[in-house]
Formats: sequence, C-alpha cells, structure tokens
Amino acid sequence: MELVELKVNEFMHVLGSDEPAPGGGSASALAAAMGISLVKMVAELTTGKKKYAEHEALIQEVLKEATSLQGVLLEAIDKDTQAFNVVSAVFSMPKNTEEEKMARREAMQLALKGAAISPYEMMETIVKGLKVVKKAVGKSNANAASDLGVAALNLKSGLQGAWLNVLINLSGIKEEAFVEGYRVNGEALLREGCQLADQIYEEIVTLV
Repeated sequence: MELVELKVNEFMHVLGSDEPAPGGGSASALAAAMGISLVKMVAELTTGKKKYAEHEALIQEVLKEATSLQGVLLEAIDKDTQAFNVVSAVFSMPKNTEEEKMARREAMQLALKGAAISPYEMMETIVKGLKVVKKAVGKSNANAASDLGVAALNLKSGLQGAWLNVLINLSGIKEEAFVEGYRVNGEALLREGCQLADQIYEEIVTLV
C-alpha cells in the first residue's frame, strides 16, 4: 500500500518504527504537502466572498496552482521512499566477482543519483508553493491569515528537510559534475525559498 493511503496514525507508526523508510525525505514531503494544503484552504475560504471580489481572479489562480502542487507533493511522499528502496536493493546484489562488484558499484551510483534527484525536485516544487503563498498574502480571507503563516513554515521545513536528503545522497556520488551542479542549484533553491518563507512569516505577523 502506498504511504499516502495510510491513516495518519498508521503513517506515524511506520515512520517511528525501525524501518529505514519512510524517513526524513517522506516526512519533508508530508510537511510541504500540509503547507500547500493550507494555502488551498485559504483560497477556498476566500473565493466567492464579496469582501475579496477585487482579488477573485488572483485567488482562483492561487487555488488552481495550490491544487496542482498539492498533488505533486503528495506523490513525493511515496516517491522519496521508493528512491531510497532502490538504493537499499543494491546492497543485496552479489559481489563475488570483479564483474559483480563493478555492476554493484554502477547500480549504486545510479540509485544514489535517483535518491538525490527526488528531494531536489521536491525543493523545486516547494519554492513554487512558497511563491503561491506570497500571492495570497494580504489578498485573501483575513480570518485565515495565520494559516498562510503556518503554510510558509511547513513549506520551509519541507524545503530544508529535502535539502538534507539531497546532501546525504550527493555525498556518495563520485561524478563531480553531477554533485557540483545539484549542490549549486540546490543551495540557490534553499536560499530563495527560505528568504521567501521568512518574508511571508514576517508579513503575516503584522496582519494577525
């Protein structure tokens, strides 16, 4: 069964068990998914309200984008664990001959790349989500302003957690160009996202 199909208490049970996956990557995706879901909620609570009629088109845009990103981040919960499972499977490959050892090393490098790309793509999605939050600040239901702040916090948590998962997988990859490219681009995403999340949080504090 996919992780997203589990009940909350079931997910928490497996997350807190001695199973190596799901782990921090899936937890980061869950945090981010909760964040974007809160943005969707705020948009739902704003659309159609006369008080915010001048922002209706924008809120409809926010609602559409949040709904799309919600789906991507929910998929990321399982996607990250699946990427980890590919890495784990390599450890069971035979290593009795030089050919087997080489095949094992090549498979591990490929698996680690997949395990790094998964949280990196999550970071890209999260930054998009934070930009959606930003659009709604000051133009959505004022009674739910705090929820946008919580959304930003959850998305930031997911972003930082995803970055840690990128880094730990990059550490085992031998291809320098691959590592450098994802490190540089990942740092840029982290910086952009954290700055945006902090800015949103400070703006929300002045509104509540």
